[in-house]
Amino acid sequence: MYAIDQQNDHRTQQRAKLYRDTYPSFGRWAEGYGVIQHRDETQVRVFDLCQQLLCTGRFKQIDEVLEILSAADRLASAAMWLVVHMTYSNRVDFSGSALDADDFKSNPQGHTGGSLNMVPAYVGYMVANRLAGITRSWLMGQGHCVAAIDAVNVLLQNLYPEQSERYPLSDEGLTQLARDFYSYAIADDGRPGVPLGSHVNPHTAGGMIEGGYLGFAELQYVHMPLPGERLVAFLSDGAFEEQRGSDWASRWWRAEDCGLVTPVMIANGRRIDQRSTMYQQGGLSWFYEHLEHNDFHPIAIDGRDPAAFIWGIFESEARLEACSAHIREGHMHYPVKLPYLIAETEKGYGFYGAGTNAAHGTPLPGNPGSDEHSRNLFNEHVAKLFLPRGELELANAQIAQHEADNRAPEKHHALCMRNVRLQSPIEPQWHTEGDPTSPMAAVDTRFCEWHLGNPDRRVRIGNPDELRSNRMGKTLDLLKHRVLKPEQGVAESIHGSVITALNEEAVVSAALANKGGLNLVVSYEAFAMKMIGALRQEIIFARHQKSLGRAPGWLSVPVIVTSHLWENGKNEQSHQDSAFGEVLLGEMSDIARVVYPADANSAIACLDACYQTHGQVWGMTVPKNDVVTAFTPKQAAQLVAQGALTLDKTDGAPVQLVAVGAYQLGVCQEVKRTLSKQGIQCRITYLLEPGRFRQPRDLYEQTYVSDVAARISLFPDDIRLRIFVSHLRPEILLGVCRPLDLGVDRCIAFGYRNQGGTLDTPGLLRANQSDAQSIATVVMQQINRREA
Repeated sequence: MYAIDQQNDHRTQQRAKLYRDTYPSFGRWAEGYGVIQHRDETQVRVFDLCQQLLCTGRFKQIDEVLEILSAADRLASAAMWLVVHMTYSNRVDFSGSALDADDFKSNPQGHTGGSLNMVPAYVGYMVANRLAGITRSWLMGQGHCVAAIDAVNVLLQNLYPEQSERYPLSDEGLTQLARDFYSYAIADDGRPGVPLGSHVNPHTAGGMIEGGYLGFAELQYVHMPLPGERLVAFLSDGAFEEQRGSDWASRWWRAEDCGLVTPVMIANGRRIDQRSTMYQQGGLSWFYEHLEHNDFHPIAIDGRDPAAFIWGIFESEARLEACSAHIREGHMHYPVKLPYLIAETEKGYGFYGAGTNAAHGTPLPGNPGSDEHSRNLFNEHVAKLFLPRGELELANAQIAQHEADNRAPEKHHALCMRNVRLQSPIEPQWHTEGDPTSPMAAVDTRFCEWHLGNPDRRVRIGNPDELRSNRMGKTLDLLKHRVLKPEQGVAESIHGSVITALNEEAVVSAALANKGGLNLVVSYEAFAMKMIGALRQEIIFARHQKSLGRAPGWLSVPVIVTSHLWENGKNEQSHQDSAFGEVLLGEMSDIARVVYPADANSAIACLDACYQTHGQVWGMTVPKNDVVTAFTPKQAAQLVAQGALTLDKTDGAPVQLVAVGAYQLGVCQEVKRTLSKQGIQCRITYLLEPGRFRQPRDLYEQTYVSDVAARISLFPDDIRLRIFVSHLRPEILLGVCRPLDLGVDRCIAFGYRNQGGTLDTPGLLRANQSDAQSIATVVMQQINRREA
């Protein structure tokens, strides 16, 4: 507690005593409740906040504010009491009576320490909203601390319908909550059997991100709120070492297109079983200096006290608003020193074992159900947190005043209620069949048209590097790199929309966070693999929302990979990897849309389709070099609608060549010419979206995949020989498209065989035995063998 201790000097103590003596009601509040104690520094800050609130006219007397602050103390204590019960007990009793051996779980589980630390933070957020009459948004990076959110939400009945029905504010409701927590219950359809999880999930009222991948909330929060919106982002000191890029937030924040953000680090000093790197490098003193060097304004608060969080949220926003005003008046320039709250505490404060390694999970020395000593410790320490039912209801009445304030409940905060619609732009600049054109250049032009047709939508372009090299020059010139000091003659601007950093996780997070706007991500195919964690977390969360009937309303995000495997021969094999699309094909295909446009027109059609859908991630593998335009505009639209298209239906052709990828389509055309000289007729079918032809894994995917009649019209079962020529690894394609596999005697797949090096495109095809000559030879051998 170094920083806070330094601030509690003699003058602070004297001021706090003066306020307590002058205002008896303030003195009563300052005594705290249970384990919630108000240090002198927090008392002084809160008194100043009370005066500010009185000046706004929202409250007439300081006692009104103090009653709400006292309610915060009581709610925090009750929520901590409930968190511990969720970990250990099978019964919750509002009478506060001691629990017996039979009242405990046989296998207690929970991230108890972190959840206990999150309770004062989340209660502080709730009460700050009450005091301001504003519903801010919230985000929590440490998703494993969800017990804190659920406990507070249940006590306040800030719940979605499925939790509201199951967890009423009663002995029965709280008991059900405790029993459901880590119950591992499973329904008949194989889905979780209770509306509760180990991390933030779509059942969590107001939840936006699972927080299972530590570090991504840190990359996203600054890009989330639109102007006029406010966000409180709870972050983890353990995540600080997890992910590069969180210290760049001030590099991206602009008052003109960003809402108010209040990052709050819960500094409890430990990972699972070791001190975090921050503490090993010098502790919080080192971290304060680090933040200052990266254009933050660190503010220490007492992480054990909800009042400290309340003051910190108001203080952070006031400072950020003041900086914004100075910038508008020309008295300041970017970067703004973003206020950054550091809530100093110890892991698991408020219960037995605080500050120990065990506090991360289950802090008691044994299971209270079978160990009397642990049972006695449990009952002793929860008694310090207990709040009688009547006092809880009074506290709730002070805090839950949404109707009186005419504001949305926190479960419906602005950031989790996105519903984005775009105006369709002008007709695309379609390309003439047979003309060589760069598909990425076509995407570039079309994206500019989408933006110009919807200029009011905030744009985020995620760019790890080389946007212009990837043929997105028009977009770059129009929207520009976001920088702090623009270089003359370069596509840079203070207010640019292109988020450029040599860090794939940071730039994809900028686009994923901008759920109120228009987004696009462009990367080399090989290095987009670094984005998968962030994308997968988004895909899973969106899919779960859809399954609950609350499908997200944010605009689908195209993640375009180019300079891809078959175009990257000038580099070594590290640049030659098709795994990005392959991994996304493992996700549920109705949310993770994986497409391989073959030309400019099909790339335009895919982009247009993406921006007409919601809650999806489109993984688009697009060539940047010139390729022959293969599809008319009508065919391109049909291709996207069906997922595949037969280019030439040669009647009675015994061989079907199925191409996935632009260069593979060229190979198939050459194979057809070679085989026709041997008297063997072929038909060519282009497979744009392999996931449309998979065996559906659940009902949602079943409504997305091609129906049997459409599939058979494109891929007839009576074909003699089906040859896949694939951008990706052939084994993966065959596994995904299992219904199209005719068996080893009638189906052969070619693709990336993990061979590469410094080779041109023909060389890469040859190295992987996916060139026309190799394929034609195999086809001839197979036909001759069958005829023999």
